[in-house]
Amino acid sequence: MREEPGQRILKRYRTDNPYEEKVGYCRATSAGGFVFVAGTTAQGSDISDDVAEQCRSALDAIRSALEYMGSHIDQVLRVTYMLPDIAEFDACWPVLHDIFNGNPPAATVIECGLIDPKYRIEIEVTALQRPID
Repeated sequence: MREEPGQRILKRYRTDNPYEEKVGYCRATSAGGFVFVAGTTAQGSDISDDVAEQCRSALDAIRSALEYMGSHIDQVLRVTYMLPDIAEFDACWPVLHDIFNGNPPAATVIECGLIDPKYRIEIEVTALQRPID
């Protein structure tokens, strides 16, 4: 399907995360010039207990999804952080400063339960999609 100037085709990005199949979602979608990355937790088979390490792992997965979808971490407009214990959020600040320094998005922090107790943070973002050349 050909993309016309000013129009965007719906695109989906799926990973091998088992929850995508079980729950019925994909890691990211894009449409209308935006990329929407689903709530993302630390990745891999050996998840650290350290919330800052989990934050960095989740952001690495988000960065990969954004790049696949034709965007970049610098184009993130909005981010939502979800933590079971909001008191742990300040441990993530240095990681977030490193990742978003110079291009800070609008942000919301929510204290809530996550899908598995081993996860200490989940991150969801919305970003601009790069224009098609």
